[in-house]
Amino acid sequence: MTSYERPVERPATGGRLFGYDHMHFWVANAKQAAAWYVLRMGFDYVAYAGLETGSRDVATHVIRQNDIVFAFSSPLNPVETDIGRRLLFKGDAIKDVAYTVEDCKALFEKAVSRGAVPIREPTELKDENGSVIIATVQTYGDTVHSFVQRSQYTGPFLPGFRSITAKDPIAAILPDPGLRFIDHIVGNQGDLEMEAAAQWYEKVLDFHRFWSVDDSQIHTEYSALRSVVMADFDEKIKMPINEPAAGKKKSQIQEYVEYHGGAGVQHVALNTPDVITAVANMRARGCEFLRVPHEYYVDVRKRLAKSPLQVKESLDRIEELGILIDFDDNGYLLQLFTKPAQDRPTLFYEVIQRNNHEGFGAGNFKALFEAIEREQAERGNLENDRKDNTA
Repeated sequence: MTSYERPVERPATGGRLFGYDHMHFWVANAKQAAAWYVLRMGFDYVAYAGLETGSRDVATHVIRQNDIVFAFSSPLNPVETDIGRRLLFKGDAIKDVAYTVEDCKALFEKAVSRGAVPIREPTELKDENGSVIIATVQTYGDTVHSFVQRSQYTGPFLPGFRSITAKDPIAAILPDPGLRFIDHIVGNQGDLEMEAAAQWYEKVLDFHRFWSVDDSQIHTEYSALRSVVMADFDEKIKMPINEPAAGKKKSQIQEYVEYHGGAGVQHVALNTPDVITAVANMRARGCEFLRVPHEYYVDVRKRLAKSPLQVKESLDRIEELGILIDFDDNGYLLQLFTKPAQDRPTLFYEVIQRNNHEGFGAGNFKALFEAIEREQAERGNLENDRKDNTA
């Protein structure tokens, strides 16, 4: 693994990025998608826009859990729309990774002057709760970043949305996972596309390289990956960029690219101060996670016995829940990955707890890849040459 130093000076132009604002999904049925996240992952409804609010073409349901905000949009009319065309090709997926920013106009102008493709010019939106300035540029694949300047806004999401305060009656009686904020967002690229994507963040948004690994470090018997983590100056936003590396069989990165139809967001890591409670409560709500074999924990116990590090959580409980551990002499992280959140083997989630450890689970990549490879084999996608079976 390689770690990098943060730049000494903050970029002089373009304003600050304060963190992730929200994730915007384009889905076939926004109402049902939002309900799945409310019931399975513990979100609450916060806002809605649709026919009842004057939105004639798109319905959007917005949910929140602490600082994590997801918005789901689907088309309302049986006519060609950007959302409809993307859904036919990619299925349900994340379209927009939005950032909260200090100065939307300055950041947009800087990005475009450095080669970013503009999608939406800076636009001011207003309602009785104040105003928001928002602009959008394209990043890898057809994924976009919106810059959201909301310091003058007190509403539930964005102008034009109706606040929702009612609790789902079933979700209200289920245990709270306690997910707090977005830790990082991983984007998968095609082979040999990682470096260009990383350079885009350096050139366009003044991000820097935070951490990286290559296929000599991250591999199994069958597959491998290369990854570089890009971060903003304050390192509140971290965007790992992955690409597949040659192996005996098909990498899970390549499987994603094929089913998604190109580069896109592979998974979102959700930070919690108590991963044991989070995973236990998400399992109780019906959320499915990858399986980790007993042999992994035998090895972990041996390595921990030789380390000065003390893990405060019960190793028996960690093993019972299938949680992964990565550590060094100074700290550790606990993490676990869900199965795909839809039928296509594309988007999934990570639940992560950090204890003085800012890595990305490199010590767990082999166990993770092997768990994913077992799932790939069940799907018939582990071999390099996939044979379609429509029977």
